[in-house]
Amino acid sequence: MSSRAGIVVTGTEVLTGRVVDRNGPWVVERLRELGVDVAHIAVVGDRPADITGALRFFTAEGMDLVVTTGGLGPTADDLTAAVVGAFQGREMALDEALEARIAEILRPLAERWPDLDMDALREANRKQAVVPAGATILEPVGTAPGLVVPPADGTGPAHPTVVVLPGPPRELQPMWQTAVATEAFVAATAGRVSYEQHMLRLFGIPESEIAETLRRAQDGGVDLDALEVTTCLRGGEVEIVTRYEPRDTATYDALVSVIRERHADTLFSDDGTTVDEQVAALLRERGMRIATAESCTGGLIAGRLTDLAGSSDYVAGGLVTYADDAKAAVAGVDPALIAEHGAVSVPVAEAMATGAVARLDADIAVGVTGIAGPGGGSAEKPVGTVCFAVATRDGPALSRSLNLPGGRADVRDRSTTVAMHLLRRVLLMGDDLAGGPRS
Repeated sequence: MSSRAGIVVTGTEVLTGRVVDRNGPWVVERLRELGVDVAHIAVVGDRPADITGALRFFTAEGMDLVVTTGGLGPTADDLTAAVVGAFQGREMALDEALEARIAEILRPLAERWPDLDMDALREANRKQAVVPAGATILEPVGTAPGLVVPPADGTGPAHPTVVVLPGPPRELQPMWQTAVATEAFVAATAGRVSYEQHMLRLFGIPESEIAETLRRAQDGGVDLDALEVTTCLRGGEVEIVTRYEPRDTATYDALVSVIRERHADTLFSDDGTTVDEQVAALLRERGMRIATAESCTGGLIAGRLTDLAGSSDYVAGGLVTYADDAKAAVAGVDPALIAEHGAVSVPVAEAMATGAVARLDADIAVGVTGIAGPGGGSAEKPVGTVCFAVATRDGPALSRSLNLPGGRADVRDRSTTVAMHLLRRVLLMGDDLAGGPRS
């Protein structure tokens, strides 16, 4: 069995949802790359008893390694180092050399804020230099050092090594490579196993269909027990992530063959690439520029298109035309069209897309208009009704009207995914249907 790890995310602000945890998933992925199996993640507040409780649970579960994040700041509620030290049977001691290094890090603050009480600041940060005796110190990126704390003699062989990392991702992530190279980390993860992991992405299919496919694969002789298969419905797409040891590659290939055969029309990615990455690659390949005209999504599609580095190569711009008069004035939609069909209609979405092509000198554009809710729906057009259109220089190329489930955020998010897939479909039609490359 592979080395096993648990993660303790500390911070009342994370526990209550005021701050979204980005560290847990990041550490999970780094451990997976090392061949360490992550069994649990615990999110706890800044109470010493709760942090200790999580450490006890992971010890009882036989974890070889525990990674904590957060609770290393200068304030009174930052207690992770002291709690871990006590749990590992190690006394806390001031590291004077570390204290001096932290003082140097603080020195530039006096130049930025001349009235700052540096003596009080140094006293507050002095606590960050009090560390468990015998721990390996990971040099601070901010003012908080990281720690690798093995159990002291007498705590028992079942105690895991604990890696203590700061909460801010910009401080945590640079420390990781130093932490994994320490003697204690290497010893704790000596049982690591090499894993392969691959992702398939499908669109336009319910997750229940994947369950049926897995059953058929098992009945057809694919040993699913040799694979760790997880499925996730995300924004209208189904992700199938499979982890396995290299010796089971043939089994994974057999599973993929079953999925390809049964879902040839909905499997759009067998290498983990996102629809956003595929749209970007197709735009570059065809030398085309794209624009958006958005109503209910309020610029979210343009945001997805520009999230990728280098998007200035192919993104012309976007129009957010929320009000009817903005649709007319900015995107050039004929007011008579809105009066006849309503703002939420396929003809208006087509006019928005066509207008974006013309107004932004683009080769292809997507128009989206809908009712995200919670109000504004009717019997004819309930909340969740969204109309999509993709247009090229030759005019409308593809359009859809859908009723999307969920609340306002769900409808808006899923609308962006539908829009990206419609763009992908038009771009795959070929130069003639996609309007051709720019001359």
